[in-house]
Amino acid sequence: MTSHQNTQTMKPATAAKKLGVYLPATPAEFQEGVVSRAELNELQTNPPQWLQDLRRNGPHPRPVVAARLGVSIAGLARGGVTEALTTEQIEALREAGPEWLEKERATQAEVRKETARLKEKKAQQED
Repeated sequence: MTSHQNTQTMKPATAAKKLGVYLPATPAEFQEGVVSRAELNELQTNPPQWLQDLRRNGPHPRPVVAARLGVSIAGLARGGVTEALTTEQIEALREAGPEWLEKERATQAEVRKETARLKEKKAQQED
């Protein structure tokens, strides 16, 4: 009895998430097909021009927008940002420095600080 390995495939939405790109902005052939693990690895190691452009200019999905602005995804929603943004729009938001963005950045900084404190405390307890 021989075992043959099934090729793992994923939906385009999953592949786009793993690649950090906004699915509606990807080419039609990417959106309509399935992506194998090997194809995903190839896209990550040798990104085609469309993928390079999307990563550089956007539109970017909310997790990428949140990371570039230094806030949480929930913070984006509280600030009224619910759509994908381009790199240019993200830069404009940074430059404008709206009150909600400054507040959310401060909140995110506190969360990171508390997480680090708890991690350190746990490490000390384990020693």
